[in-house]
Amino acid sequence: MALGGGTWQFQNKILPGTYINFASKVRAEADISERGYATMALPFDWGPENVVFPVTAEEFQEKSLPIFGYDYTADELKGLRDLFINAKTVYFYRLSNNAVAAKNSMGTAKYAGARGNDITTEVATDVDDTDTFDVKTYIKVDGINTLVDNQKQVKAWTDVTDNDYVKWSRAGGTMVATAGTPMTGGSNGDDITGAQYQAYIDAISPYYFNTMGYPGTDQKIQSLLINFCKRMRDDVGSKFQLVLYGMEGVDYEGVISIANKATDSGASPAALVYWLTGAEASCAINASLTNSTYNGEYTVDTNYSQRQLAAGIQQGRLLFHNIHRTVSGELVGEIKVLTDINTFTSFVKKKNSDFSLNQVIRVLDQDATDIANLFNRQYLGSEQNDDDGRTALWGDIVALHKEYQRVRAIQNFKAEDIPVPTQGTQKTAVLLSYEIQPTCCMEKLYVNVIVA
Repeated sequence: MALGGGTWQFQNKILPGTYINFASKVRAEADISERGYATMALPFDWGPENVVFPVTAEEFQEKSLPIFGYDYTADELKGLRDLFINAKTVYFYRLSNNAVAAKNSMGTAKYAGARGNDITTEVATDVDDTDTFDVKTYIKVDGINTLVDNQKQVKAWTDVTDNDYVKWSRAGGTMVATAGTPMTGGSNGDDITGAQYQAYIDAISPYYFNTMGYPGTDQKIQSLLINFCKRMRDDVGSKFQLVLYGMEGVDYEGVISIANKATDSGASPAALVYWLTGAEASCAINASLTNSTYNGEYTVDTNYSQRQLAAGIQQGRLLFHNIHRTVSGELVGEIKVLTDINTFTSFVKKKNSDFSLNQVIRVLDQDATDIANLFNRQYLGSEQNDDDGRTALWGDIVALHKEYQRVRAIQNFKAEDIPVPTQGTQKTAVLLSYEIQPTCCMEKLYVNVIVA
């Protein structure tokens, strides 16, 4: 007879033998959520409709043509190039209202929208095997038909596969050579309304992102997104900041309002939202955008006096300003962020001017996100609400804040600043109160010079 063995919970085994439990030594963990995630809803004329789809900075550079319908350098992607200067991943949502796909006798554009009208398809006899055909797809790039797909030596339509641009009709009959045939009838559909934006915020709600950008000027849509931001931050606990243009009197730390307009011909005055959305999303918790150089492609209106700049700060408006440096006897201007602030202005003792600084909000948002992730993954439903369980939770929270201090996101932190959690009013509840001191970058220098 074999001796007893295996694992044990209570010392109540009957058979003689050895019973061994293997477990990891309890050690503190500090899992800090990555930044660089943004979201935007935009009325593209190509791409999947009314769904959220992620695009990384690398994918944007390498695959912009099949994803957005235009090559990386196209004027139509100017705003996205500004966005991806800093953003790592963007959750896009294509706003669409009854868009129509272009088509011809050979197939239909993969996506609905006006861009499909720039697609041409062709069936040509293969030069190496005249009994077969080459099925070619072209799309206009800089006004020139550019080959984007070529399926060689095909004998029947059943052998042709859909590509990034065309869904083939595969109609019956013998395949014959057909000259290049443009697709027609593609349309972006009806005007975008609040209903499409409402569908967007419903779809984006489950995702994790650091910033949401709206590069438009419709105040009704701005108000819709502001209310969504407040609800998600305050009621749901989803911590992100909303970047808008020209909105005054918002008075909320979750909303950033740009004062400057873009002056480029044909561009929305709100186009700077692209760059700032990406920059705020990727700005680290131990950094600030104050004095950051705008390195995007738009022309920025910086025609503000010192008095107007000061008033703008007091009104909670984020401003770009022009820095002049003497270079070879000429004044050369650089466009920089004046100070990295949000719209919060109603300072009180319990909520002072610190909350108007985006660096402080980044630290607090990171703290809320990381602690929620820590508790939900490691403790919720799996750890007992007793002294040992709460002490383990305390250790992990202390380790997290030590990591914040290591990267200088907070300062003067000591383990005793966080008390061991206690049981709340219910047996399943855990209560914890503590304070942290977010660190901010230097902005003002006051000097006394004593001349001896």
